[in-house]
Amino acid sequence: MEEQTGKREIEREELDEEIQTEFDKEVNSIPPWKKQITVRGLIASIVIGALYSMITMKLQLTIGLVPNLNVSAALLAFVFIQTWEKMLRKAGFASVPFTKQENTMIQTSAVACYSIAVGGGFGSYLLSLSKKTYEQAGVNTDGNPPWSYKEPGIGWMTAFLFLVCFVGLFVLIPLRKIIIIDYKLTFPSGTATAVLVNGFHNRGDKMAKKQVHGFMRFFSASFLWGFFRWFYSGKEVCGFSQFPTFGLKAWKQTFYFDFNMSYVGAGMICSHLVNLSLLLGAVLSWALMWPLISKRKGEWFPKNIPESSMKSLSGYKVFVPIALILGDGIYNFIKILCLTIITMHGRLKKQNLQTAASNQNKVLDHLKQNEIFVRESIPMWIGISGYIFFSVISTITVPLMFRELKWYFVVISYILAPSLAFCNAYGAGLTDINMAYNYGKVALFVIASVTGKESGVVAALVGCGLIKSVVSVSCNLMQDFKTGHLTFTSPRAMLISQGIGTIIGCITAPLSFFLFYKAFDVGNPNGEFKAPFAIIYRNMAILGVEGFSALPHHCLQLCYGSLVFAVGINLVRDFSPEKIGKWMPLPMAMAVPFLVGAYFAIDMCLGSLIVFLWEKINRKRADLMVPAVASGLICGEGLWILPSSVLALAKVNPPICMKFVAS
Repeated sequence: MEEQTGKREIEREELDEEIQTEFDKEVNSIPPWKKQITVRGLIASIVIGALYSMITMKLQLTIGLVPNLNVSAALLAFVFIQTWEKMLRKAGFASVPFTKQENTMIQTSAVACYSIAVGGGFGSYLLSLSKKTYEQAGVNTDGNPPWSYKEPGIGWMTAFLFLVCFVGLFVLIPLRKIIIIDYKLTFPSGTATAVLVNGFHNRGDKMAKKQVHGFMRFFSASFLWGFFRWFYSGKEVCGFSQFPTFGLKAWKQTFYFDFNMSYVGAGMICSHLVNLSLLLGAVLSWALMWPLISKRKGEWFPKNIPESSMKSLSGYKVFVPIALILGDGIYNFIKILCLTIITMHGRLKKQNLQTAASNQNKVLDHLKQNEIFVRESIPMWIGISGYIFFSVISTITVPLMFRELKWYFVVISYILAPSLAFCNAYGAGLTDINMAYNYGKVALFVIASVTGKESGVVAALVGCGLIKSVVSVSCNLMQDFKTGHLTFTSPRAMLISQGIGTIIGCITAPLSFFLFYKAFDVGNPNGEFKAPFAIIYRNMAILGVEGFSALPHHCLQLCYGSLVFAVGINLVRDFSPEKIGKWMPLPMAMAVPFLVGAYFAIDMCLGSLIVFLWEKINRKRADLMVPAVASGLICGEGLWILPSSVLALAKVNPPICMKFVAS
């Protein structure tokens, strides 16, 4: 018995020595942080970030819904560098090996860049300030004074982004070790990206080549299809995007497949639940509610006012989804806040406990990750001084840009921002839900209610942008730190990559926006670029200023019903058995088609159906290829945006108008 115990101890010691040797070898093989940031990596970051800025900007200005593209960005970074190396080899040049640390750095920088396009307010609070959105909300509407608009300008928009986004970059740096190592938060999207990056560099060239070839095939097909579609869209209601798939009657209610590969690709990335929730929202609104309310014209709202007026059908189309969004947001805000407090309390109590049953290799893997993460630490003074510096600059400058927002509101916002950012990052680490938009809406309603009618709308929208930007950017950084932690990437390299991506994003996002703004009719409720959340945010601000008097007849009752429905659905999902709860729709997703239409929900459901059937036929291949195929579809159609916008600016119209009419 003693001999066996002795043998086991010797074997364990030998195993420990072997693992320790491997540990030292792997840690020493990791390039220093300065070498993780490369010139080709910066070029790749700029190209991918700019491309994704255009793609996400189009999605923001058309349907207002953008899927999480972090995994797609990591894949595209891998494709870009693989192509780069292949070209160099053919030209007879040698290249430095492509490491997972460089891959992570490119992904981080690209995501930081396109996140500015998503969260910078171009489809929501900044566009809400435009004259067109002001007119849509009603020039005679109480709480919507004639001076409460500011036309989009590339100069002030770029300056505003630089002022508010860099504050969020520094706010949580002093707490990064607590969030990533001490609390061991999972950050599911960050973890999924790390798994993909590790997989690219660990499982060999064969799998990687399949993904690269799959991406390139569908990228090319999607780009050529976008080019082909353009030829038949000579006028506003022409082309494949207006194809009456289910008949002309359904087409009038926006039920048709518009052959947009970006939406199909987005549907492949989004979960089945999100896509089915979109379809349910489309059916409830465009097949039931809006046709029934239209029949009440003359009873519920006057016949002699245009449909675009907030006292007409458009009022219901705007305020009912607002109620759904608020109901869902309030519930999740309270739920995640409670979950954060409870979990933090539990973690503090069990802080010193260790589980003896942990697998040795896993523990060692964590030790490797933790050593890299702590070894190249970011000094605390950088985070604190950076936050104070940019907060002071923002407090001085933002009230000069928007005189309606008083300086003390900015000061209070930045005093509260660190605690709000920590709560949001902690909640996102547990649930993968970034609640920045909800913190922004809370700020919007608070500032609107205390500022008053004269300047409440502008102050509320700008204040919403301040809080949302700080909380969102800081959460994205923690998500990227998690990816870096799992791929042995230096935190210093990650912070610099995030900073580079933020600088690129603050430049490319306004440029992408103005490409669309000058080339297309952005904000037209009857066009392709509806920008649905611009009118929603402005009306939320008016609602905060005026209260319920801003609502059209019987709209308050419908809003109450929608809010209760949103809360009720969430309660059923969280407290019913899993077999029932998993089928409950997402109110936030349901709200989007209420204003936009049903067509994109059909496209995204087709993407979901493709994934479902593919998984049934060959799950292993589907898991490997779905990210590549979806990314190819999104990027191909997304890249076509650039030449089509240039053609529109040059007044070059498509030669053919393909239109469908009743016989």
